[in-house]
Amino acid sequence: MRQLLLVLASMLTLSSFDIPTMTIAGTTPDLPEMRLVQKLNCNNPQTQAAINECTKLSYQNAEKKLNRVYQQLLATLESSRKQKLITAQVVWSKFRDTNCEFERSRYEGGSIAPSIYFGCLENITKLRTQQLQEYLKSDP
Repeated sequence: MRQLLLVLASMLTLSSFDIPTMTIAGTTPDLPEMRLVQKLNCNNPQTQAAINECTKLSYQNAEKKLNRVYQQLLATLESSRKQKLITAQVVWSKFRDTNCEFERSRYEGGSIAPSIYFGCLENITKLRTQQLQEYLKSDP
């Protein structure tokens, strides 16, 4: 009985560390994704993974610019127009994301799908940024 209690106690102790204590043959435990660290050259990406990552970074930069212009425009508007812009931006964002998901769906499962998705997000985001910049120029 004492041995059984010791075995149970050790199993409970091991399980409290949140690490796998046993691996079934042919499987691997859930480990954090590991990546090789190397400098990403977005001027000349050499692999589809690099192209995907560069496209994502390019979209993220476009999104940052959009957010800056959006905040500038919000600051110039009176409250009734400000609320309309906020509503329009939420709806626009949902449209953009859904539209790009549709565009990506043509390549579902392919290694190019992320690049198609982020490229779409970037293009539509740049168009919206231009639109907001025009509003910023024309509003007093």
